[in-house]
Amino acid sequence: MKNRLRIKIFLCLMISTFIISCKQEVVVKDDVSIESNDTMQSNFSNKSKEKFDFLPTSTSHQIVVHDNFTLSYVEDKEQAEWVAYELKRNTSHYQNFERPFFIEDVKVSSGSADWRNYKKSGYDKGHLCAAADMKFSKKAFDETFLTSNIAPQKHDFNEGIWNTLEQKVRYWSSKYDGIYVVTGGVLSGNLKTIGKEKVAVPDYFYKVLLDDSRGEYKMIGFLVPAVDSDQPLYEFVVPVDQIEKMTGIDFFPKLNDAIENKLEKANDYKGWSF
Repeated sequence: MKNRLRIKIFLCLMISTFIISCKQEVVVKDDVSIESNDTMQSNFSNKSKEKFDFLPTSTSHQIVVHDNFTLSYVEDKEQAEWVAYELKRNTSHYQNFERPFFIEDVKVSSGSADWRNYKKSGYDKGHLCAAADMKFSKKAFDETFLTSNIAPQKHDFNEGIWNTLEQKVRYWSSKYDGIYVVTGGVLSGNLKTIGKEKVAVPDYFYKVLLDDSRGEYKMIGFLVPAVDSDQPLYEFVVPVDQIEKMTGIDFFPKLNDAIENKLEKANDYKGWSF
């Protein structure tokens, strides 16, 4: 009798263990299946939302990546040939951060120019990526005071037409909920230099803007002589192709060729509200 009871108990335990084991196996398989589906969906989502790589080509092959902008540094000119960044609608919160001192960019392997080159030169330390574009955090704001992000500019130009263009870019970034900005000085030709490190003084500065907020790309280029001017901004609109020829830079190499060629050769400002 006791043996039969023991056998029954043993069989019950075996059956219970088998059932639990089967349930656990089903759950594990279901979990694997769900995880696999989630992974596939996530991968698809990431691909569909992948950002357009808007970085230009670099003639110097010295690209420096910071948290909020990227630049291409040209050692023999001691400045960036371009600084590129995305300026979103909510990027520029106008907080009154205290202006820091200009410091050298330790990420530039060849060493960026010392700010003392500008001392008593008659030129401002002109921002390429404007400090006012990066007021959403103190760190982002301070990064714009790296000497890799400046170029010599006469004060009336820096505070005049160049400042006007910077303000217009911020206006467009808000209106179109974000634009890509590429900016710099034209470093070709026999340029004047300042300081012991012979920092080149550009005769022209440019901005190239790309917007894709409405499902199609539109682009505009500005080429501005580095002198005081009271002309309206649209007078400085030129085909991006013209700026590319002057600088040797391909601004949007990963953009579809047909779209890029059409946009680069356009010299109108349709779609950009002045």
